[in-house]
Amino acid sequence: MQQDDTAVRVVAVASLPEFFRDALQDALAHQRVAVEGQTEQYVVNLLTLFARSEDLYETTPEGVRLRPLAHMLAAALEATTPGERERRLQRLGDVSLFIAGFCAHGFARRLVDVDYHVAMGGQAYGSLAQALAGGRRRVLAEVFAELAAKFQPLVDALWEISDTARVYTQADVLRLYEIWLKTGSARARSLLGKLRVGAVPVAVRAH
Repeated sequence: MQQDDTAVRVVAVASLPEFFRDALQDALAHQRVAVEGQTEQYVVNLLTLFARSEDLYETTPEGVRLRPLAHMLAAALEATTPGERERRLQRLGDVSLFIAGFCAHGFARRLVDVDYHVAMGGQAYGSLAQALAGGRRRVLAEVFAELAAKFQPLVDALWEISDTARVYTQADVLRLYEIWLKTGSARARSLLGKLRVGAVPVAVRAH
């Protein structure tokens, strides 16, 4: 019997970095967020890295899991060398950005919510930028400074990438309100508008 050529045909697809680059550029454009080329490339590399679960999760005495952010921060503060501290702060910022962008709905009804990840990640990147400023790694310092300054908009962009196949309904309204009130997320506000829930309340923040 003659074999059908179409059954064994290999279809060429874009590489994972190319997929994430295109998706990130589209999301940033839709969110009206502009970042420098080096910062965009950093986020693409981050998404490509964490697409492999073994690079996101860590082996701990309790098994393979994500270390709590507070433990990551404590490890950074207890580092005995500047290089070790920088690596641990970078890990803290990277994990915070990825989890906040891809797991926002998973924090519902938990003690630690997405705003905690935004705060921890932004501060970690900001500390890195200050540590590297003025040295030979000035370009990298500028990348971390932009990541810190635009952490929430970047979270929104990653959220949009992760939500490609999700359809929001009225059942999601309360959670979207919660995310918007806690983080000021422009994406959450936009989704609320699309669900036609009326006026978005003004968040009251402590000074």
